[in-house]
Amino acid sequence: MVENFIENYVKLIATYPDLISVELNEADGDFCEIFIKVHQIDMGKIIGKNGNMINSLKTIINGCKAKDNKSYKIQVVAIDE
Repeated sequence: MVENFIENYVKLIATYPDLISVELNEADGDFCEIFIKVHQIDMGKIIGKNGNMINSLKTIINGCKAKDNKSYKIQVVAIDE
């Protein structure tokens, strides 16, 4: 659910939406890591000025913690293509 939302949201603002992939890795029962893989050109758009865009995504995802009782960590990773 969370990874689908992030993938759809990031594809709306990216220059290369076809290259975007989102992976959800559960570290343990209460903690998950979300990796957003984007083209190098889209890194700045996803992170945003002063980190505002990625921080807003983190705020939205933290709202999901109340529903499924899991903590999330988001990382943006550049790919070369």
